[in-house]
Amino acid sequence: MKLARPNVFHPRILLVSGRQLGDGGDSGLVEALRRRGLSARWMPWDDPQTENADLVILAAVSDPADRRKDFLSWTTRVRNLLNPPAVLAWNSDKHYLVDLADAGIPVTTRGATGHRTVLIFLGGQQSHAFRRTTAGRLIPAEPDFELWDLGRSALDAACAKAGMSTSELLYARVDLTGSAEGPSVRQLDLIEPDLGWQYLDSETRALQQRRFALGVESACERLGLGPLSHRGP
Repeated sequence: MKLARPNVFHPRILLVSGRQLGDGGDSGLVEALRRRGLSARWMPWDDPQTENADLVILAAVSDPADRRKDFLSWTTRVRNLLNPPAVLAWNSDKHYLVDLADAGIPVTTRGATGHRTVLIFLGGQQSHAFRRTTAGRLIPAEPDFELWDLGRSALDAACAKAGMSTSELLYARVDLTGSAEGPSVRQLDLIEPDLGWQYLDSETRALQQRRFALGVESACERLGLGPLSHRGP
């Protein structure tokens, strides 16, 4: 275990949730962050104390659509938020699919007509994926590269619309569906995605949660929250 050093700045990091704290298959993230020397704890997203944190990570929000106005107002008051407020506002409006279509991304608003694939990206890079069974269960999968390319194109279009770099996304989930016409984007979730930790074997889960923690560490450096930017002479 890394011990806190008095001459190094340690950012106050919160994982925020709208569900029972730590619920939603996200258990293990606090430990993964701790292994990188980052201390974090869970808190409800609408707790006023979140506005005092150095960094807030949306990890398990419970359907902000019910309180969209309050939620979007809150995102602008938090000091540093992952994912960033601009892309959250864009993604919270269901018209985002129209924007993706305008950018040349094949999308569908109909029900699934073929295979359904879930792609998870961490730090803008492909991480892990699942196939959804007819019973609705998620099973780990290894999609073809063209499906990952479609997912990346959707992220690029989203970030271009929000005026940010894809690397600034801590996480993203892209749900694809296939048909005779080819694969298309059914949903892009940048706000509260289920990243499917609970469906991974223990070794893969530990590896990908480490990548999640590295993404947080990178964001801290980018946002001026890293130890070098606060270390005394």
